[in-house]
Amino acid sequence: MVYFTAMASDLQLPLRLYNYYRSSASYRVRIALAFKGIPYEYVPVHLIRGGGEQRSSEHHARNPMEQVPALEFTWRGERRVIAQSVAIIEFLEELFPEPPLFPRDPFWRARARELVEIINSGIQPHQNLTPTRMIDALVPGAGLKHAQHFNRIGLQALEERVRESAGRYAIGDEITVADVFIVPQLTSARRFEVDLSPYPTLLAIEANLASHPAFESARPERQPDYEPT
Repeated sequence: MVYFTAMASDLQLPLRLYNYYRSSASYRVRIALAFKGIPYEYVPVHLIRGGGEQRSSEHHARNPMEQVPALEFTWRGERRVIAQSVAIIEFLEELFPEPPLFPRDPFWRARARELVEIINSGIQPHQNLTPTRMIDALVPGAGLKHAQHFNRIGLQALEERVRESAGRYAIGDEITVADVFIVPQLTSARRFEVDLSPYPTLLAIEANLASHPAFESARPERQPDYEPT
């Protein structure tokens, strides 16, 4: 078996990020790119207009799941695309390890991934447009309640976990991938009208990150496709 060693030099910059300002998954990737100082081209994909631009044949070719984000780039001379925020961020971490988003300690690295998956697997699928619209079609108004319910479950689990590890941020005093996921999720929870007062540790982490340039520049209202609602 031949193993290949990936190097940042194999990647041709800038990158092209297909995303939507309001997508929390896109928000995560924008934070990671800004945190690592990686230049990229912002390409908006409107998830609602015209039935959803993510359903176009062009975007389907980028991501058969018809979701955002999708990161397009030239890799060793060939056009490549990676979809799904976790995969994209881990790819960036491997190629651009400084500044790191994953703790060096194996336990805390695993804990950071656990916090990520509480959001990515435990909350995110229940608040996406497709399931909430399908639920609303069955019971009008139930889609929002479904999203609220799973936000509360996931945020409570996050709150309990980060109490064990929080300093200024989710894991001590260094920014990690857990913070990259927590901040966009709190933004989404507000959009779904979830009361965040039961999660003081998460709110404190968010407040400590509010003025960080990477987090501030990635905010939905800072994006070129932002639409006030």
